[in-house]
Amino acid sequence: MTDSISVTESTDRGLYLDDFFVGQHWITPRRTITDAEVTIFAGISGDFNPLHTDEEYAKTTQFGGRIFHGPGVFAIATGLESRLGIKEGTAIAFLGMNWNLVGPVLIGDTIHVDQTVAEIRPSKSKPDRGIVTFDVRVLNQRDEVVQEGQWLVMFKRKG
Repeated sequence: MTDSISVTESTDRGLYLDDFFVGQHWITPRRTITDAEVTIFAGISGDFNPLHTDEEYAKTTQFGGRIFHGPGVFAIATGLESRLGIKEGTAIAFLGMNWNLVGPVLIGDTIHVDQTVAEIRPSKSKPDRGIVTFDVRVLNQRDEVVQEGQWLVMFKRKG
């Protein structure tokens, strides 16, 4: 006979709207961009621009080699940010963004996300939720900003 233990995990492990405060700040783990990610993203998106897929061509550009797709960097940034766990079970929806691509991400660059709460707005029509605006920056291994902007996320309220 074996003993078994059943553990039920709460799906609401993230932060609620009421837990946030302006100026609250997080830095995510880092991730190195590989050739495989460039290839996979080209296949998923259908974007086979030679700047991403042709090393010889890319060497002749201002970047001196292939770069990762801008939307691919954004996608990885959302994954890195999810590792913080602050949205786990408490985020209702990603509502939008204002986003700027300010520098290239080369194969071999290591990126991370730096995120700060900029604004908290409880809903007037639905008191069980509200919107958090995050200032978000993606930085490379030299702490250069490569992408930045704001993300708007709807969260549950406690109650």
